[in-house]
Amino acid sequence: QVQLVESGGGLVQAGGSLRLSCAASGRTFSTYAMGWFRQTPGNEREFVARITRNGGNTYYADSVKGRFTISRDNAKNTVYLQMNSLKPEDTAVYYCAVDNSPYGLDTRIRAYDYWGLGTQVTVSS
Repeated sequence: QVQLVESGGGLVQAGGSLRLSCAASGRTFSTYAMGWFRQTPGNEREFVARITRNGGNTYYADSVKGRFTISRDNAKNTVYLQMNSLKPEDTAVYYCAVDNSPYGLDTRIRAYDYWGLGTQVTVSS
């Protein structure tokens, strides 16, 4: 079992930055890969970024590549999402999740089986 709690969301103007955090508890943090997803009302949850167990491999959705950075601190049981140059279309509820795929390289929702409750990010134009 893994419990995840996201924080760091809020209201920011376009072009601004936010850093999301996701604190994990339960199973040893360094044994699982992590991902960030986001969802807007009426739409499916979409992949944003993922990071492997030791942080050595990351991958991003094209829509956020070059603006967002995922990282993790295994000593603090926390994964981060640094979001720069935010756009109004980044407005969403952001979720962190545990990737239980064999190699921790998956971007499909079905590979993730523990989720936080989400944190709202709103970007004003």
